[in-house]
Amino acid sequence: MSPPEALWVLLLLLVTVSSCKVQNVSQSMEVVDLRTSRDLQYVRDSEPLLRGVDGRLHTYVANPRTLTARSLQELKGQMSQLRPLLSVVEQYRLDLQTLATLRMELLNLSIVLTAIQEEIGAYDYEELQQRVLLLETRLHSCMNKLGCGRLTAVSNPITVRASGSRFGSWMTDAMIPSSDSRVWSMDGYYKGRRVLEYRTMGDFTKGQNFVQHLLPHPWAGTGHVVYNGSLYYNKHQSNILVQYHFRSRSVLLQRSLSGAGYNNTFPYSWGGSSDIDLMADETGLWAVYTSIPNAGNIMVSRLDPHSLEVLHSWDTGFPKRSAGEAFMICGTLYVTNSHLAGAKVHFAYHTNTSTYEYTDIPFHNQYSHISMMDYNPRERALYTWNNGHQVLYNVTLFHVIRSDG
Repeated sequence: MSPPEALWVLLLLLVTVSSCKVQNVSQSMEVVDLRTSRDLQYVRDSEPLLRGVDGRLHTYVANPRTLTARSLQELKGQMSQLRPLLSVVEQYRLDLQTLATLRMELLNLSIVLTAIQEEIGAYDYEELQQRVLLLETRLHSCMNKLGCGRLTAVSNPITVRASGSRFGSWMTDAMIPSSDSRVWSMDGYYKGRRVLEYRTMGDFTKGQNFVQHLLPHPWAGTGHVVYNGSLYYNKHQSNILVQYHFRSRSVLLQRSLSGAGYNNTFPYSWGGSSDIDLMADETGLWAVYTSIPNAGNIMVSRLDPHSLEVLHSWDTGFPKRSAGEAFMICGTLYVTNSHLAGAKVHFAYHTNTSTYEYTDIPFHNQYSHISMMDYNPRERALYTWNNGHQVLYNVTLFHVIRSDG
């Protein structure tokens, strides 16, 4: 490699690395902002109680005789209500460390961008742009090889919003690649038709800038998925799958999932007409369900998103009524053992090898009743509807680099 080419490669790598850093900093700041806004409101709501406890303590110190068994019990109750403030303060301490790290990232980024700016002035912009596009293509190829892996850990929950009823679903487009930043929300599991579409995640968090879609056919359950601009869902009181296109506001396709149980014949453990669960991962569109011939064991079927025909099916052998929820990552079905507190990822079925294994991957079920849990491959995150709260979990995957191609 000649010196000029080496300089180009170095410059382009700096651009790519800087772009990744900007994205990481932006995502980290958004998470900190969401959590801080929520926790600050909690602190504000707790302030009157905190002042009341402080006043009573001063009274008891000044006049110990006023401290009766009843007043002591009341004080203990108030202190118990304030105990969650400890975790909030601890989170603030961790956020301060995060912000200090982000400050250093931005400082380093500023130095790198200054160097890039000086270098760009010496070269032809169009040629630089072509080389950036070439490097970006090669980078995507590399990322595709790193794109899949086995689930090894689930992060602590991030509460994005508290809205709607106890049951429901929310999601972003699971198609890769996609620049669509819209968020959709579907409240309830029985006979619903109203879908709210938010422009961005920030708008969803604030409950603003949304439009409403009224589906021509009501839905059943919470196992819906948005894939390449369309909503795929189970039609109420049937095993019919429906594709609704958001831009055209019309149904493009309907097809029966042959033999699949419906109307609470084979739901997850929490019920809610969750017989058919549609989902998407890095490899495409899936349906998770069961039927009488399968004796209630979970079936996984790969679907053609253009025709909703079943391309291939696997019998996992795991009883669906014993599952809390399920989600697909890289062609592997992961099943939780409960929808309540203490749940963990308990079972994994690998469609590429038609094999299964029992797992023990814990996660914090913060609000104690999950009625929807789906993986989004674009964001490497689990979307959950947890007792009227919309919650995100980040996932950790063990990657195996493919050597093909």
